[in-house]
Amino acid sequence: MTVRVSSAAGVLYIVPTPIGNLADMVPRAIEVLQTVDLIAAEDTRHSGKLMQHFQISTPMISYHDFSSEQKAQDLLDRLKAGKNIALISDAGTPLISDPGYRLVSAAREEGINVIPIPGACAAIAALSASGLPSDRFAFEGFPPAKNSARRAFYQALVQDSRTLIFYESPHRIQASLADLLEVFGPERRMVMAREISKTFETFLSGTISSVLAIVEQDPDQQKGEIVLLVAGYQPPEQQEELSPEACRVMSLLLDEKLPVKQAASLAAAITGEKKNRLYDWALTR
Repeated sequence: MTVRVSSAAGVLYIVPTPIGNLADMVPRAIEVLQTVDLIAAEDTRHSGKLMQHFQISTPMISYHDFSSEQKAQDLLDRLKAGKNIALISDAGTPLISDPGYRLVSAAREEGINVIPIPGACAAIAALSASGLPSDRFAFEGFPPAKNSARRAFYQALVQDSRTLIFYESPHRIQASLADLLEVFGPERRMVMAREISKTFETFLSGTISSVLAIVEQDPDQQKGEIVLLVAGYQPPEQQEELSPEACRVMSLLLDEKLPVKQAASLAAAITGEKKNRLYDWALTR
Protein backbone atom coordinates (compact mmCIF):
# COMPACT_ATOMS: atom_id res chain seq x y z
CA MET A 1 0.00 0.00 0.00
CA THR A 2 1.40 3.40 -1.01
CA VAL A 3 0.86 6.32 1.36
CA ARG A 4 0.71 9.77 -0.21
CA VAL A 5 2.84 12.48 1.31
CA SER A 6 0.73 15.31 2.71
CA SER A 7 1.66 18.68 1.23
CA ALA A 8 0.16 20.49 4.22
CA ALA A 9 2.19 18.63 6.83
CA GLY A 10 5.64 19.57 8.05
CA VAL A 11 8.83 17.59 7.53
CA LEU A 12 10.54 15.20 9.93
CA TYR A 13 14.30 15.51 9.46
CA ILE A 14 16.64 12.72 10.64
CA VAL A 15 19.80 14.58 11.59
CA PRO A 16 23.12 12.92 12.52
CA THR A 17 25.38 14.52 15.11
CA PRO A 18 29.14 14.09 15.69
CA ILE A 19 30.39 10.82 17.18
CA GLY A 20 33.55 12.51 18.45
CA ASN A 21 35.05 15.46 16.64
CA LEU A 22 32.65 18.43 16.46
CA ALA A 23 34.02 19.15 12.97
CA ASP A 24 32.17 16.02 11.81
CA MET A 25 28.94 18.04 11.92
CA VAL A 26 27.90 18.58 8.31
CA PRO A 27 26.82 22.09 7.24
CA ARG A 28 23.41 20.90 6.08
CA ALA A 29 22.70 19.42 9.51
CA ILE A 30 23.50 22.76 11.16
CA GLU A 31 21.24 24.59 8.72
CA VAL A 32 18.34 22.21 9.36
CA LEU A 33 18.71 22.46 13.14
CA GLN A 34 18.75 26.25 12.90
CA THR A 35 15.62 26.48 10.77
CA VAL A 36 13.22 23.79 12.02
CA ASP A 37 10.50 24.64 14.52
CA LEU A 38 11.51 22.02 17.06
CA ILE A 39 14.34 19.57 17.82
CA ALA A 40 13.47 16.20 19.36
CA ALA A 41 16.65 15.10 21.17
CA GLU A 42 17.55 11.87 22.94
CA ASP A 43 19.01 13.88 25.84
CA THR A 44 18.42 17.64 25.83
CA ARG A 45 21.19 18.25 28.38
CA HIS A 46 23.76 16.43 26.24
CA SER A 47 22.55 18.04 23.01
CA GLY A 48 22.42 21.47 24.64
CA LYS A 49 26.24 21.64 24.53
CA LEU A 50 26.17 20.90 20.79
CA MET A 51 23.54 23.57 20.18
CA GLN A 52 25.54 26.10 22.13
CA HIS A 53 28.69 25.33 20.15
CA PHE A 54 26.93 25.88 16.82
CA GLN A 55 24.82 28.79 18.10
CA ILE A 56 21.54 26.98 17.51
CA SER A 57 18.66 28.39 19.54
CA THR A 58 15.82 26.21 18.25
CA PRO A 59 13.55 24.88 21.05
CA MET A 60 14.26 21.28 22.13
CA ILE A 61 12.23 18.55 23.78
CA SER A 62 13.35 15.08 24.82
CA TYR A 63 12.39 12.03 22.79
CA HIS A 64 13.92 8.59 23.43
CA ASP A 65 13.10 4.88 23.46
CA PHE A 66 11.26 5.19 26.77
CA SER A 67 9.13 8.17 25.76
CA SER A 68 5.40 7.65 26.05
CA GLU A 69 3.08 7.06 23.13
CA GLN A 70 1.53 10.42 23.99
CA LYS A 71 4.83 12.20 23.40
CA ALA A 72 5.19 10.53 20.00
CA GLN A 73 1.61 11.50 19.18
CA ASP A 74 2.31 15.08 20.21
CA LEU A 75 5.21 15.21 17.74
CA LEU A 76 3.00 13.72 15.02
CA ASP A 77 0.28 16.28 15.72
CA ARG A 78 2.80 19.10 15.36
CA LEU A 79 4.06 17.66 12.09
CA LYS A 80 0.51 17.32 10.75
CA ALA A 81 -0.09 20.94 11.73
CA GLY A 82 2.75 21.99 9.43
CA LYS A 83 5.65 22.21 11.89
CA ASN A 84 9.10 20.99 10.86
CA ILE A 85 10.90 18.80 13.41
CA ALA A 86 14.48 17.50 13.54
CA LEU A 87 15.16 14.20 15.29
CA ILE A 88 18.65 13.79 16.79
CA SER A 89 20.34 11.27 19.08
CA ASP A 90 23.25 11.83 21.45
CA ALA A 91 25.80 10.89 18.77
CA GLY A 92 25.71 9.53 15.24
CA THR A 93 22.70 8.79 13.06
CA PRO A 94 19.32 8.37 14.80
CA LEU A 95 17.70 4.92 14.65
CA ILE A 96 21.08 3.12 14.28
CA SER A 97 20.93 1.54 17.76
CA ASP A 98 19.39 4.85 18.81
CA PRO A 99 15.80 6.09 19.29
CA GLY A 100 13.42 7.04 16.52
CA TYR A 101 12.02 3.95 14.80
CA ARG A 102 8.49 4.29 16.24
CA LEU A 103 8.27 7.96 15.35
CA VAL A 104 9.58 7.55 11.80
CA SER A 105 7.31 4.56 11.15
CA ALA A 106 4.25 6.44 12.43
CA ALA A 107 5.17 9.54 10.41
CA ARG A 108 5.41 7.47 7.22
CA GLU A 109 2.02 5.91 7.91
CA GLU A 110 0.53 9.41 8.34
CA GLY A 111 1.94 10.56 4.99
CA ILE A 112 4.46 12.90 6.58
CA ASN A 113 7.62 13.55 4.61
CA VAL A 114 10.73 12.11 6.32
CA ILE A 115 14.06 13.46 5.07
CA PRO A 116 17.43 11.99 6.16
CA ILE A 117 20.53 14.16 6.40
CA PRO A 118 23.62 12.02 5.67
CA GLY A 119 26.36 12.18 8.28
CA ALA A 120 28.32 10.45 11.02
CA CYS A 121 27.69 6.76 11.81
CA ALA A 122 30.16 4.76 13.91
CA ALA A 123 29.32 1.42 12.26
CA ILE A 124 29.96 2.67 8.72
CA ALA A 125 33.05 4.66 9.73
CA ALA A 126 34.54 1.58 11.40
CA LEU A 127 33.74 -0.66 8.42
CA SER A 128 35.31 1.75 5.94
CA ALA A 129 38.65 1.67 7.78
CA SER A 130 38.63 -1.96 8.98
CA GLY A 131 40.18 -3.68 5.98
CA LEU A 132 37.46 -6.35 6.19
CA PRO A 133 35.21 -7.06 3.17
CA SER A 134 32.65 -4.26 2.82
CA ASP A 135 30.66 -5.45 -0.20
CA ARG A 136 28.30 -7.39 2.08
CA PHE A 137 27.85 -6.69 5.77
CA ALA A 138 25.28 -6.98 8.56
CA PHE A 139 24.84 -4.51 11.41
CA GLU A 140 23.67 -6.45 14.47
CA GLY A 141 23.58 -3.67 17.08
CA PHE A 142 24.37 -4.44 20.72
CA PRO A 143 24.68 -8.13 21.70
CA PRO A 144 22.62 -9.26 24.72
CA ALA A 145 24.03 -8.34 28.12
CA LYS A 146 23.81 -11.81 29.68
CA ASN A 147 26.51 -14.32 28.78
CA SER A 148 24.26 -17.23 27.79
CA ALA A 149 22.02 -15.06 25.63
CA ARG A 150 25.05 -13.39 24.05
CA ARG A 151 26.65 -16.73 23.13
CA ALA A 152 23.39 -17.91 21.56
CA PHE A 153 23.18 -14.60 19.67
CA TYR A 154 26.70 -15.09 18.30
CA GLN A 155 26.08 -18.78 17.54
CA ALA A 156 23.20 -17.87 15.23
CA LEU A 157 25.64 -15.76 13.18
CA VAL A 158 28.69 -18.00 13.13
CA GLN A 159 28.14 -19.19 9.55
CA ASP A 160 27.03 -15.84 8.14
CA SER A 161 29.36 -15.02 5.23
CA ARG A 162 28.93 -11.24 5.60
CA THR A 163 31.17 -8.98 7.68
CA LEU A 164 29.38 -8.65 11.02
CA ILE A 165 29.24 -5.34 12.90
CA PHE A 166 28.37 -4.97 16.58
CA TYR A 167 28.35 -2.17 19.12
CA GLU A 168 29.59 -3.05 22.60
CA SER A 169 29.80 -1.26 25.93
CA PRO A 170 33.19 -0.90 27.66
CA HIS A 171 32.21 -2.78 30.83
CA ARG A 172 31.20 -5.85 28.77
CA ILE A 173 33.94 -5.81 26.14
CA GLN A 174 36.15 -8.50 27.72
CA ALA A 175 33.27 -10.91 28.29
CA SER A 176 31.90 -10.24 24.81
CA LEU A 177 35.26 -10.89 23.14
CA ALA A 178 35.64 -14.09 25.20
CA ASP A 179 32.27 -15.25 23.90
CA LEU A 180 33.27 -14.38 20.34
CA LEU A 181 36.39 -16.50 20.85
CA GLU A 182 34.35 -19.39 22.18
CA VAL A 183 31.79 -19.31 19.37
CA PHE A 184 33.74 -18.13 16.30
CA GLY A 185 37.07 -19.75 17.15
CA PRO A 186 40.49 -18.20 17.79
CA GLU A 187 41.52 -17.68 14.17
CA ARG A 188 38.50 -15.73 12.83
CA ARG A 189 39.66 -12.27 11.74
CA MET A 190 38.22 -9.23 13.45
CA VAL A 191 38.73 -5.53 14.09
CA MET A 192 37.89 -3.56 17.22
CA ALA A 193 37.40 0.15 16.58
CA ARG A 194 37.34 2.36 19.66
CA GLU A 195 36.63 6.07 20.17
CA ILE A 196 36.21 6.79 16.45
CA SER A 197 36.79 10.46 15.59
CA LYS A 198 38.01 11.19 19.13
CA THR A 199 41.45 11.90 20.57
CA PHE A 200 42.22 8.29 21.49
CA GLU A 201 40.83 6.61 18.37
CA THR A 202 42.19 3.05 18.13
CA PHE A 203 41.84 0.19 15.64
CA LEU A 204 42.92 -3.28 16.79
CA SER A 205 43.17 -5.74 13.91
CA GLY A 206 43.98 -9.45 13.97
CA THR A 207 42.41 -12.70 15.10
CA ILE A 208 39.79 -12.78 17.82
CA SER A 209 42.32 -14.33 20.20
CA SER A 210 44.96 -11.66 19.51
CA VAL A 211 42.51 -8.78 19.95
CA LEU A 212 41.21 -10.24 23.22
CA ALA A 213 44.79 -10.60 24.51
CA ILE A 214 45.49 -6.91 23.87
CA VAL A 215 42.25 -5.81 25.52
CA GLU A 216 42.94 -7.96 28.58
CA GLN A 217 46.44 -6.47 28.96
CA ASP A 218 45.56 -2.82 28.30
CA PRO A 219 42.87 -1.23 30.51
CA ASP A 220 42.67 1.75 28.13
CA GLN A 221 41.16 -0.57 25.51
CA GLN A 222 38.28 -1.21 27.89
CA LYS A 223 37.04 2.39 27.74
CA GLY A 224 34.95 4.51 25.39
CA GLU A 225 32.64 3.78 22.46
CA ILE A 226 33.42 0.44 20.81
CA VAL A 227 32.58 -1.14 17.44
CA LEU A 228 33.37 -4.80 16.80
CA LEU A 229 33.72 -6.13 13.25
CA VAL A 230 34.05 -9.85 12.58
CA ALA A 231 35.00 -11.35 9.22
CA GLY A 232 32.33 -13.47 7.55
CA TYR A 233 32.43 -17.25 7.56
CA GLN A 234 34.43 -18.99 4.86
CA PRO A 235 34.13 -22.77 4.40
CA PRO A 236 37.39 -24.47 5.44
CA GLU A 237 39.49 -25.79 2.58
CA GLN A 238 39.83 -29.55 2.16
CA GLN A 239 37.42 -30.14 5.00
CA GLU A 240 36.49 -33.53 3.50
CA GLU A 241 40.04 -34.80 4.12
CA LEU A 242 39.51 -35.08 7.88
CA SER A 243 40.09 -38.67 8.84
CA PRO A 244 37.06 -40.78 9.74
CA GLU A 245 38.64 -41.35 13.17
CA ALA A 246 38.94 -37.60 13.82
CA CYS A 247 35.30 -37.09 12.83
CA ARG A 248 34.25 -39.97 15.08
CA VAL A 249 36.15 -38.59 18.08
CA MET A 250 34.77 -35.10 17.56
CA SER A 251 31.25 -36.44 17.26
CA LEU A 252 31.60 -38.37 20.51
CA LEU A 253 32.93 -35.35 22.38
CA LEU A 254 30.25 -33.04 21.02
CA ASP A 255 27.56 -35.58 21.88
CA GLU A 256 28.80 -35.31 25.47
CA LYS A 257 27.94 -31.57 25.30
CA LEU A 258 31.53 -30.38 25.49
CA PRO A 259 32.11 -26.83 24.22
CA VAL A 260 33.37 -26.84 20.63
CA LYS A 261 36.70 -25.27 21.55
CA GLN A 262 37.38 -27.86 24.27
CA ALA A 263 36.25 -30.74 22.05
CA ALA A 264 38.58 -29.60 19.25
CA SER A 265 41.53 -29.40 21.66
CA LEU A 266 40.91 -32.89 23.01
CA ALA A 267 40.32 -34.39 19.57
CA ALA A 268 43.51 -32.77 18.28
CA ALA A 269 45.50 -34.33 21.13
CA ILE A 270 43.93 -37.75 20.49
CA THR A 271 44.05 -37.86 16.67
CA GLY A 272 46.88 -35.51 15.71
CA GLU A 273 44.60 -33.42 13.50
CA LYS A 274 44.90 -29.62 13.62
CA LYS A 275 42.68 -28.04 16.24
CA ASN A 276 41.44 -25.28 13.90
CA ARG A 277 40.30 -27.79 11.26
CA LEU A 278 38.48 -29.82 13.87
CA TYR A 279 36.83 -26.65 15.17
CA ASP A 280 35.71 -25.65 11.65
CA TRP A 281 34.40 -29.17 11.03
CA ALA A 282 32.28 -28.96 14.18
CA LEU A 283 30.68 -25.72 13.03
CA THR A 284 29.40 -27.35 9.84
CA ARG A 285 28.50 -30.70 11.43
